[in-house]
Amino acid sequence: MKTTNVALEPASPAMKARGAESQGSRWICSAIGITFLALLGQVGSAADSTGVRVEKDVAYLPADRAEKADLYLPADDSHEHPGVVIIHGGGWTGGDKGAKREQNIGTNLAEHGYVCLSINYLLADPKAGKGAWPQDLYDCKTAVRWLRANAQRLHVDAQHIGAIGGSAGGHLTAMLDVTRPEDGLDPSGPYGEYPCRISCGVDMYGPSDVANWKDIAALLKSRKEAPELYQQFSVTTYLDKNTPPLLILHGTADTTVDIEQSKILDAALTKLGVEHHLEIVEGAKHSFDLQPPQKDLRPLVLEFFGKHLGGETK
Repeated sequence: MKTTNVALEPASPAMKARGAESQGSRWICSAIGITFLALLGQVGSAADSTGVRVEKDVAYLPADRAEKADLYLPADDSHEHPGVVIIHGGGWTGGDKGAKREQNIGTNLAEHGYVCLSINYLLADPKAGKGAWPQDLYDCKTAVRWLRANAQRLHVDAQHIGAIGGSAGGHLTAMLDVTRPEDGLDPSGPYGEYPCRISCGVDMYGPSDVANWKDIAALLKSRKEAPELYQQFSVTTYLDKNTPPLLILHGTADTTVDIEQSKILDAALTKLGVEHHLEIVEGAKHSFDLQPPQKDLRPLVLEFFGKHLGGETK
């Protein structure tokens, strides 16, 4: 957690005019006040915190990039922990690493022994004619590499890294899961000496068959204008029998990404014999976290990550 610096208020002229005894008393009282505030902070942490440590605005991309990441670290750093990249949603044009859903995911997973990196990545700006694909995916893959490059310092098991994301972040999570170097979507760098591949992914209501879905503003072109682009942007393009396990979560009341997108992915993975599970959450709308009112999804997600990353399962 960040440390809060307590700055002393400058002395007034009247205080400066007082004698040494008065000034000494003032400093003693100030010191007592600072100590008291510190003790309050410690008590608050002990009473309210799960022990998860959060490091904000970590640079995981080159120095010329503004996008940063938040680290969620388990309280126990005495041994290696699996790593998880958290990818926010927002239609590939918005969203933030520190949104409530991402905080919920990061805190819950770190509390159960996972080192989580919640990232901001390049966003498209359709009004300005600025696209982000495939750099947004490159950024996600760089986050995986960054965890591996910093595995010793962060006590990360570099062989067991997964990803989770919602909506557009679900799509990018699935793309991390299904793409391989031969697909031509691995960035050359930074950290090019490390692999981008993940062991498994949790796709929360992300679109998968984009080529047969609808036009995407973030891609700047319509499906009719650029069918090859939409094919490249579709998760279903890259599926094969060696695709790593996927957990898919989707609500029946989702009007932003129709549940049919997840059903299409489920059917394709079933046909290939890929290990996966589609969890349909009755009545859930778009953008839920791990604790929607309809169902607590934490046991399911922890069991999935525990099985494929070797972390805690409950």
